[in-house]
Amino acid sequence: MLDPVIRDFARDKNFGSISFHLPDGAIGTHVMWVDADDEHVLINTEVHRLKYKAVTSDPNVTVTIWGSDPYQYAEVRGKVTGEVRGPEARAHIDALSQKYTAADYSGTIQSERVILQITPVRTRTSHL
Repeated sequence: MLDPVIRDFARDKNFGSISFHLPDGAIGTHVMWVDADDEHVLINTEVHRLKYKAVTSDPNVTVTIWGSDPYQYAEVRGKVTGEVRGPEARAHIDALSQKYTAADYSGTIQSERVILQITPVRTRTSHL
């Protein structure tokens, strides 16, 4: 179960970053819109993107979410344990866009949207 404090922080209008292992062993990090359900941190991406390909090879990731105060953050180390595709993933990117920009998602979708479900293994927070 995801700590309710982290869940609520991820559901607020806070940005996050996801760090993942690249095929050559390097670490990649992308700044992302974030969300959460009661069990997982949620990241919405597309199946052609580097981060998606990387997590299908190695599901271990770290998501860091920060607030307007840079000392206010949550870190979730975990594994991508599931994904959601189809109309639910498409609707989710619109909901995220509404949260962050007050408009539906206007970016070009090149492949298929997918929600990555990240199950926490270790968490920590600061000033939440």
